[in-house]
Amino acid sequence: MKNINHISTNAPNTISKLEANMELSKFQKQLFSLQNLFYAEGKHALLIILQGMDTSGKDGVVRHVFSHINPQGCDVKSFKTPTEEEKAHDFLWRIYANLPKKGMIQIFNRSHYEEVLYPVVHKELSKAQIQERHNVINQFEEHLQRNNTIILKFYLHISRKEQQKRLEDRLTRPEKKWKYNVTDQKESKKWFAYMQAYQKIIDCCNVTNPWIIVPSDKKWYRNYIIAITIVKTLEDLKMKYPK
Repeated sequence: MKNINHISTNAPNTISKLEANMELSKFQKQLFSLQNLFYAEGKHALLIILQGMDTSGKDGVVRHVFSHINPQGCDVKSFKTPTEEEKAHDFLWRIYANLPKKGMIQIFNRSHYEEVLYPVVHKELSKAQIQERHNVINQFEEHLQRNNTIILKFYLHISRKEQQKRLEDRLTRPEKKWKYNVTDQKESKKWFAYMQAYQKIIDCCNVTNPWIIVPSDKKWYRNYIIAITIVKTLEDLKMKYPK
């Protein structure tokens, strides 16, 4: 497993931007057909987890990769700072309420991994408590897998330089200002602490559902990689319409 700090997001690609965008259009149409079949067969559920630093493109993936999806067969859940009610329960309580049923695709924009990320960076839990949460997450995902829930975990990896550029865009570009949050700048100063926390997550929570680390400085390449992964995953199910 490569250390995420050493992954080059500017490494030469084997596909050009034009080719990737053409392929993405093809994958979007395939995804529409595959999702229809996935829903009709009703044997599996698909949980797609999008994790990454602020500005890494989680919203962009939802907008571009899933633009052709039938909304009746797909749902998106964004996990913000836990509410007081959510804090009063165990850390997976709000996750269980949003798991996909058979035939459905559920996208998590952030996820249960926030509960082993923010508390680590801000030193809110001990090492033993964090390790216990890692163990619980592994057991939780194994349980879902045994019950025919397919889990795809994407870590959208951007460089620190690219994140700073995108944060500046949120301050200067009118169409992006609404995304600006003063806490984004504060959290970006903890970059290395977040990288260490993510590395621990990738190392410890990689048992039955490995992480897919997606170089995301180039948005078009990010979208291409995620789209082809999802299409191939669904094709490999060899699905059939019910008789």
